[in-house]
Amino acid sequence: MPSWTRHHQFSQFSCFSLHHVYGGHYSTPKPQASALCFAKIKMNSYAHPETSCMTQISARQFAPATQRNRDPILAVLQQVLPPKGLVLEIAGGTGEHAVYFTPRLAPRYWLPTDVSTEALDSIRSWIHHSPTETLLSPILLDVNQPEWHQLLQAPLSKLPSTDLSLTAIVNINMIHISPWSTTLGLMAGAEALLPVGGVLYLYGPYKQNGCHTAHSNELFDQSLRSRNPEWGVRDLESVVRVAAEHRLLWKKTIEMPANNLSVVFERQESAFSIGGDLPANIP
Repeated sequence: MPSWTRHHQFSQFSCFSLHHVYGGHYSTPKPQASALCFAKIKMNSYAHPETSCMTQISARQFAPATQRNRDPILAVLQQVLPPKGLVLEIAGGTGEHAVYFTPRLAPRYWLPTDVSTEALDSIRSWIHHSPTETLLSPILLDVNQPEWHQLLQAPLSKLPSTDLSLTAIVNINMIHISPWSTTLGLMAGAEALLPVGGVLYLYGPYKQNGCHTAHSNELFDQSLRSRNPEWGVRDLESVVRVAAEHRLLWKKTIEMPANNLSVVFERQESAFSIGGDLPANIP
């Protein structure tokens, strides 16, 4: 049994901290792991404000922080997503976001993915519990794999409508809890998959101008890096620059609860440069 699955049992559920991970097991980090695995890392008192206790009943995982962040995230998605098409979720984790967002974002379709089979089991269990016509079965996907976007061609070809095209990518709580190479892979795939005008939505904590936005984020960052030096709260400006290298133009940053940010990008037709200075209205 992997070390991160050895945990104390509390009645019918297990207690974990909430945040997603896309970068390794607790004891022996690997280049990639589940968006669910970080929920199995027991954080100390310096945990990020959004860390919490996740319970598990059968395959269906529960992350209480989802109850707190889902409505603020949904409000932003309703504003920034294209009005129709397919939304690809990278690092879907428990699946709670997928089953909550999808009926409220109709007529858009939602395709959840994760690199962990355990996470996929949880997503499937949630879909079985709360089925929605526009919520598709999850697929195994690792954005650290070269040309990962090509692996989507087969599942995309089986979509229920021949004119249903990918218009947006959503990624929640992954970038800070994964190696930087994962962000690079995400951006490269978004460039390849999104049409001109397509949206990339990111959510999580970020540094701005090289500084943490809250002391709790600084402590959270230290805790992440102590577990894996390749993890950590990223500089928003660095993310914006690497996105620009992949024809993804920063559109807006929105402050969210618990010192998190929503960051929205739009796919451009041709390459562009943001130069040495970022747009002045990045908060």
